[in-house]
Amino acid sequence: MLDGKVLFMIGCPEIPIQTSIALYLSHKLTNLGFTVTVAGTDAATKLLKVSDSDGYYVKNLVNLDKILEDIIEKRIYFDICFAFMHNDAGMTYASTMSAISQAKIYSIVFGRNSEALSETIEFNCEKIVVNDVHNPSRLKNKLDKVMEDIVK
Repeated sequence: MLDGKVLFMIGCPEIPIQTSIALYLSHKLTNLGFTVTVAGTDAATKLLKVSDSDGYYVKNLVNLDKILEDIIEKRIYFDICFAFMHNDAGMTYASTMSAISQAKIYSIVFGRNSEALSETIEFNCEKIVVNDVHNPSRLKNKLDKVMEDIVK
């Protein structure tokens, strides 16, 4: 078992695979010993609350803007950040996190325009890119490999 503080940043839940991957990855990392905080927009957190009403997969669900404020004010820190992005807003949040934190950032880029969006990333991060919208399998497999690297 490992330890460390992990942040997920999730935005608009327009792309279906985001919610399932956030639940999956949170559960896997928690089982590995990490403390996972999922920070999202209002719509994204509501969807996660309904999907995981007993808090089995996501133990700590918070407002995205509030957590960024807490990081800026140095009330909290994270070792790792998974930034979920399928549009420019997600990119902006990830870029902000890169500027205010020392966390290792993994940019999870998905959706129909994922390749083009990933090419616009100008901050230091590891990119996990899939063109998928509905089927989470390929993204899950890529994230499983990332988790193997994290636990080494």
